[in-house]
Amino acid sequence: MSAALHIACPHCQSINRVPTAKLMDHPNCGRCQKPLFTGEPVELTATTFARHQERSDLPLLVDFWAPWCGPCKMMAPQFQQAARLLEPRFRLAKVNTEAEPRLATQFGIRSIPTLVLFRNGREVARQAGAMGAQDIVRWASPQAGN
Repeated sequence: MSAALHIACPHCQSINRVPTAKLMDHPNCGRCQKPLFTGEPVELTATTFARHQERSDLPLLVDFWAPWCGPCKMMAPQFQQAARLLEPRFRLAKVNTEAEPRLATQFGIRSIPTLVLFRNGREVARQAGAMGAQDIVRWASPQAGN
């Protein structure tokens, strides 16, 4: 019997059950048939955040950022590259703190960019400041417990 993970679809938000052995086979969503992993960070809103944080078995690495933030703009391509390197072991997501101030307040975001890593619905690590893609991978991988 193969273990399975619950994974939130980045497109339609439905929860998919994916056997661990099939994770590297580019699985598609059972509802919308789109890829569960795109190599791109998922834009989360107050409506979609909880689905990925609480219902998905993957570690969730969130970049809290704002459009006016210079370091955030510099880190954006690095975070995108990290998504390609870390998927499908992680779900990478972005939260625009200007558009979603309640999420920023809920998680006590005091400076941006801030990376927050969630596992099993709970915060397990946090890092403020811009980072390169390899630094993101090196920081996140041991924190997640995979």
